[in-house]
Amino acid sequence: MSEILAGTLLDMIAYQDGAVVSKTLVDKKTGTVTLFAFAPGQGLSEHTAPFDALIQVLDGEAEVRIAGTPYRLAAGGMIVMPANVPHALMPGGRWKMLLTMIRS
Repeated sequence: MSEILAGTLLDMIAYQDGAVVSKTLVDKKTGTVTLFAFAPGQGLSEHTAPFDALIQVLDGEAEVRIAGTPYRLAAGGMIVMPANVPHALMPGGRWKMLLTMIRS
């Protein structure tokens, strides 16, 4: 049986000064669901992933760049990052997101 998770997403992960914190909620062959909390000035450098990924911003605001095009997202916003397309999460203020990646 899988672990039972209950509560609000915002409360499941805390900010940490100067760091990006992640917490995997689901890790299966078919995909993953991961929470992230970004401290001010923290981001993720440009990279690619072999699968589509959905970002949902839970708290704060974020700039996501996909193939060099910037997208501003606020709490409640979402965006799909296509497979094999370069993307980056730019440094800014503190924010939290839920990342869902489907592998098949």
